[in-house]
Amino acid sequence: MIIQDWASVIIGSLQNLWVGTMSTIGNILGALVVLLIGLIVAAGLGTLVDRLIKVIKLDKALAGLGIQEYFNRAGISLNSGKFFGKLVYWFFVVVFLLAASDILGFYSLSGFLRDTLLYIPNVVVAVLIMLAAVVIANVLKKLVQASVKSAQLHASNFLGSLTWWAVTMFGFFAALSQLGVAVQIINAVVTGFVAMLAIAGGIAFGLGGKDYASHLISKLRDHVE
Repeated sequence: MIIQDWASVIIGSLQNLWVGTMSTIGNILGALVVLLIGLIVAAGLGTLVDRLIKVIKLDKALAGLGIQEYFNRAGISLNSGKFFGKLVYWFFVVVFLLAASDILGFYSLSGFLRDTLLYIPNVVVAVLIMLAAVVIANVLKKLVQASVKSAQLHASNFLGSLTWWAVTMFGFFAALSQLGVAVQIINAVVTGFVAMLAIAGGIAFGLGGKDYASHLISKLRDHVE
């Protein structure tokens, strides 16, 4: 009787072990199949996006807006098709990797991958913000330089460069805010910069324009009286 009980326990343990092993192997094979399909789909969609962007000639349009110059200075070739193609590729790789992680029961990894997927749109928006900021900065720089030269004033290049840097830095801070990087520090820096300009303007007016302000106040007083 005791031997039969031991045999039943051993057989039951072996059966549970066999079932668990086969289930684990099945999950691993399923995860590998899903990941392999994901790599194929991601590569196909990434290549498709790359070719579509080359067909619409986005690089030529960006070069016409003055973006090419800054990429050349950084030693980087302007290839928006490759950038967005790789972005789509890795997006779908992470999607199928998330599915494989759920199959294997790696829930911590799944949570991390899910947060990564939700963060990718922020990266795209930040890149678009920086591109828009550079384009607008180039347009405003040329506009300021032309306006200053037409008014026969000096320092047109300085004012144009100042305008470019102001717009570009604003776009840079906006992109960092979109990425959620040091938002409080950025807000403090922007607030401090605005306060610095206000205080500097007040001091400059107080020191350099006090005589004129006194003259205006005296004229207003005489008019009222």
